[in-house]
Amino acid sequence: MARKYVLDTNLYIDAIRNSLKEQALEGFLERNAPMTYMSAVVMQELRAGAVTDEQAKVLQDGIFDVFERRNRVVGPSAMAFKDCGRILATLFREDGVPYKDRPRSLVNDILIAITCRENGFALLTADEDFKMIRPHLRGFAHAPPWPTDANSRRATRGARVKPT
Repeated sequence: MARKYVLDTNLYIDAIRNSLKEQALEGFLERNAPMTYMSAVVMQELRAGAVTDEQAKVLQDGIFDVFERRNRVVGPSAMAFKDCGRILATLFREDGVPYKDRPRSLVNDILIAITCRENGFALLTADEDFKMIRPHLRGFAHAPPWPTDANSRRATRGARVKPT
């Protein structure tokens, strides 16, 4: 069975800012579009960064519409929010940093990770925060961008994470 993917916000932002990274994203999507989904949390993060009407239109037409037309947008469940709270409480017990002092992006990252786990998706990301999240989320898989042949047996083996 082919591996399914969600791309983290940082990969889209990198592609917007850097033509070589844009080419890498486009190449990945050419090979893996049928197996690639959009996180509703990633949509929210990207849309928050589109501050002009023109930026919002480019984002909607160039990225969001593609996933929305194909019904490939996934969002966190009610259980995901509960599990997110559990992870935040566990992190506080471990390092003493309270929720109010954590970066806002950590909550989004946890919700993205849980959504991926709930749907059996591997998250492609360049964000190191997911290494902190993974020990608290059994069955969550993430990998760096871009697997050369993302759905080959060898490439997906590297994306799998053994349950902790």
